[in-house]
Amino acid sequence: MPSSSMLPPWHPREFARRRPFLSARGRVLGAVRRFFEEHAFVEVDTPALQVSPGMEPHLQAFATDLQGPHPDDRRRLYLHTSPEFAMKKLLVAGVPRLWQLAHVYRNGERSGTHAPEFSMLEWYRAGEGYRSLIGDCQELLRGGAEAGGHRRFAFRGMECDPFKEWRILTVPDAFLEYAGIDLMATCDGGHEPDPAALAAESARIGIAPHDGDRWEDIVFRIMFDRIEPHLGAGVPCVLTDYPLCMAALSRPKPDNPRLAERFELYACGLELANAFGELTDAATQRARFEADMELKQRLYGERFPVDEEFLAALEHGMPESSGIAMGFDRLAMLCSGAEDIGQVLWLPVADPAG
Repeated sequence: MPSSSMLPPWHPREFARRRPFLSARGRVLGAVRRFFEEHAFVEVDTPALQVSPGMEPHLQAFATDLQGPHPDDRRRLYLHTSPEFAMKKLLVAGVPRLWQLAHVYRNGERSGTHAPEFSMLEWYRAGEGYRSLIGDCQELLRGGAEAGGHRRFAFRGMECDPFKEWRILTVPDAFLEYAGIDLMATCDGGHEPDPAALAAESARIGIAPHDGDRWEDIVFRIMFDRIEPHLGAGVPCVLTDYPLCMAALSRPKPDNPRLAERFELYACGLELANAFGELTDAATQRARFEADMELKQRLYGERFPVDEEFLAALEHGMPESSGIAMGFDRLAMLCSGAEDIGQVLWLPVADPAG
């Protein structure tokens, strides 16, 4: 958190400096609760301890052992990186609209916009397409801005007006506009596209590829360097139509199966949310999980277990649904005018260097 003070976050003087941002956070949370109440969502509360923390290859998780009354009764569990698997089980159970503000845990993440423990706002709509979630985001950002007292967002030199018409931009169009690259011409449609063509395009625009790069590695590097800094400038931007290989939990678009029903929301260059038209086929989901864990093993020397109960729920019959996860702390930052995530956390997780 930017400060010349060396005082701990609980010290009265340091806390007083952060108190206006925390008050705004509370008002934003009130606006969030009103939105979900008005739209007939059920608030749920699922366990943070899970068999599988999530299957994203690049996320690091916190592990622990669940011990029973017998000394040999132990089971390895993880703090979830998202409440997704548990909430989808409740979709199968028959809850058609549900939301949760969950503490989630991701190891190795700490910066001005990342914390190892943070608040994730996640919600699902059964029987509705993923683009219905764009309207939800518009209401939430506008309501949050009014509650926080900042009708325009400002962050790191960029401004954004959530009350104006939002921009909808596809990933292929973003690569053409900001990087001059025909992304889909470099993608063969497989789970692991050959990186050679995209590596050549990346080198052409001055972003050197690295030895051992995968296609997706190059995509992320180009996005970080050339695309994300422009997203959400002036108005929020919905970045949609990701290549299917970049959306393990999403179903393919019916009119173009090389693309996924996925979007991400940006404001002031800051990623706020990630949404999907949810994959409901258990066999396809298992195959994607296995491929992701093979990659995780290859890159990091570890793999997470599959939540077999989640796959059983899919087999039982999850309804066609859309779902989204939004970083609530980041939303609170924009709505309060904070510059650092630590300003909107009541007590940040201790710094290991401290």
